[in-house]
Amino acid sequence: VQLQASGGGLVQAGESLRLSCAASGRTFRNYLMGWFRQAPGKEREFVGSISWGGGSLFYADSVKGRFTISRENAKSTVYLQMNSLKPEDTAVYYCAADSTWHGIVSTAASTYDYWGQGTLVTVSS
Repeated sequence: VQLQASGGGLVQAGESLRLSCAASGRTFRNYLMGWFRQAPGKEREFVGSISWGGGSLFYADSVKGRFTISRENAKSTVYLQMNSLKPEDTAVYYCAADSTWHGIVSTAASTYDYWGQGTLVTVSS
């Protein structure tokens, strides 16, 4: 499975940004897709998840109500719509896939075995 994340950039607080994660590979449709982020000096943090069937939507408390994850199966792409961005949302954002997923969402980065290259989101105050 190959994952390609894109869409990062520099925005001001309160603005929006949409990240994309394009997936390719033969069996990724059975995988759970996750978004993580890592700020400088901090550990990688779970943001949210979605299955290709549209279920298993789960968000970290820190982004709930502001971020929305969706998928477009025809394009094999998962999106992370980020609204009302805050300076503390500044991080490198990664998409990831859990190939061992059997219905239980894991928020642990170690569970996800395929990763995109990351895209930087910077939110200025």
